Amino acid sequence: MPKTDSFFSPDQYATVAERIELFYSRFPLGRINTELVGRADGEITFKALVYRCADDTFAAATGWASEREGDSDINTVACLENTETSAVGRALANLGFTASSKRPSREEIEKAVRIRNGLSFRQRREERSQLQSQANVTDDVFEILAKAEQRGFPAVRAEILRQRVSEPGLSASRVRKIEAALRTWIRRHEM
Repeated sequence: MPKTDSFFSPDQYATVAERIELFYSRFPLGRINTELVGRADGEITFKALVYRCADDTFAAATGWASEREGDSDINTVACLENTETSAVGRALANLGFTASSKRPSREEIEKAVRIRNGLSFRQRREERSQLQSQANVTDDVFEILAKAEQRGFPAVRAEILRQRVSEPGLSASRVRKIEAALRTWIRRHEM
């Protein structure tokens, strides 16, 4: 199954843990070394080296992986570990340990599916943050409207503004302008 196939079945792919188990069952004296190659600007890169015997000087296979912090749920909490695991999985696949008929690991395919299925985790987080910010600004306007009404702001105008600020699609900048106008009105009527 190519990585771009939309019919992902996890049962068709082995996990990296299964590949590691196969490797050590065949090469009990083998070793897997990992090296953090880069960690800059939110991107982490690992190299994994797989040796068939503990005394081997040269690796039988290598694998590389690179991930970006925050690109997915797992990369928000464990990007370093996830990248290292991916590098190990690739090195083992390069040595022939696929544990299934499919070369990519289950983790690699799941990552491809997440990316292909639309918004990245970071985009969803940014959208949630924008929505929360909009809600906070709207709540501020409601509080200011209540204060303005206590100082004599017309109830009919206040209700119109409440409805306007609650409309979907109203930009945060427009809501802030309404907020600024209300604050100005309150200052003028405090004297």
